[in-house]
Amino acid sequence: MWTVAFLVLFFGLLAAGMPIFLVLGACAAVLYYVSDQPMVGLAQNMIDQLNSTTLMSLPLFVMAAAFMRRGGVAQALVDLSAAWLGGIKGSLGLVGVVSCALFAAISGSSVATALAMGTILLPAMIERGYPRSFALGVMGASGTIGVVIPPSLALILYGIVTEQSVPRLFLAGILPGLLQAGAFFLWVLYYAHRKNFPAEPALPIRERLRVTWRALPAMAVPIVVLGGIYGGFMTVTESAAMAAVTALLVSVVVYRGFPWTRILEVIAEAFASAGVIMLIIATALVFGHWMTGSGIPGQLVQFASKQGFSTWEFLLVMNILLLIIGCFLEVVSTLLLVMPILTPVLLPLGVDPVHFGIIFTHNMEVGLVHPPVGLNLYVLSTISDAPIGEVIRGILPFLVILLLVLALITYWPAMTLWLPDLVFGK
Repeated sequence: MWTVAFLVLFFGLLAAGMPIFLVLGACAAVLYYVSDQPMVGLAQNMIDQLNSTTLMSLPLFVMAAAFMRRGGVAQALVDLSAAWLGGIKGSLGLVGVVSCALFAAISGSSVATALAMGTILLPAMIERGYPRSFALGVMGASGTIGVVIPPSLALILYGIVTEQSVPRLFLAGILPGLLQAGAFFLWVLYYAHRKNFPAEPALPIRERLRVTWRALPAMAVPIVVLGGIYGGFMTVTESAAMAAVTALLVSVVVYRGFPWTRILEVIAEAFASAGVIMLIIATALVFGHWMTGSGIPGQLVQFASKQGFSTWEFLLVMNILLLIIGCFLEVVSTLLLVMPILTPVLLPLGVDPVHFGIIFTHNMEVGLVHPPVGLNLYVLSTISDAPIGEVIRGILPFLVILLLVLALITYWPAMTLWLPDLVFGK
């Protein structure tokens, strides 16, 4: 009876549109009540769940992304891409793909990438005669690269929730991220030649080198983060702190994107976003802790065993399930709702948790551009004043590419595991 009541409460609150932290918090409170545990234990458990050094990196990476979005880093990366892609048909579309990949590697945030790059490139593409729906599709899809290319916030969260190595996850995301960016690049190149889009002027080599020199400081953040982690002299949290400091100095001192007097405003914006995420994490981890202790994951394993699911079939079912959930919930909510249940199931079914992390995050990439709740769709609709239907039309070809890349990631584990196994061993 209590189980039925709990499920009714859980799905009822979700259907009512309640914030995910309230849904998880209310369910956790009910679980404490029916198990005769004191409610003060719920609050203490939430605090304990946040007592993680790796989790401390999250607000710092969010702060670094906020500094760079406001600080002129995006414009420097656009100029760099345009300098080397001039003379090619559809070069502004190609600049969009490359710039988004570069900014994603710096900020770790898909929405920040779509917002920063869309603000700069959308007006330029439309002014040069590109169809608005195509320009919106390029920006929306390319923004998703930030979910999987390190330092990805989604991968950091996945590592925290599933207790997997964040450096291994970062390495596992590199090749799939490059594959996705390459597939987008080739599609834009093909479509531009087919529609005879204009080519931007090719710059002389001296000018290209000048633009490249100006863009070098923008690349300092991924160098600091990844170099520090894989060089062995910084933890993920320490590298996040260095990323925030580096992003601040590059944005204010080098590019002068905003004055020193506005630093507190940017920090407040970043911490407001990070605070919401931390609250969701606290409630989700308490909820997941109870789910694990309840034996539900073990029952799922037994169910899968009785059905005779092979690893291949299990991954197919998980992809379908995650794609459906991703249509209605954003990345953080889906991660913190689903992974506490699935994590104990993976190894018994022969699925590497690091490999599944990339499968999961790629599914979330699809969710970012899939109606009805694709965040990137609404970001681009807002900054361009375009109807949401027009954004969706432009995104459809890229959505097909994302699904093809997802199939390749799912059934070719070596693509994700080769690099982390090479660096860290199996």
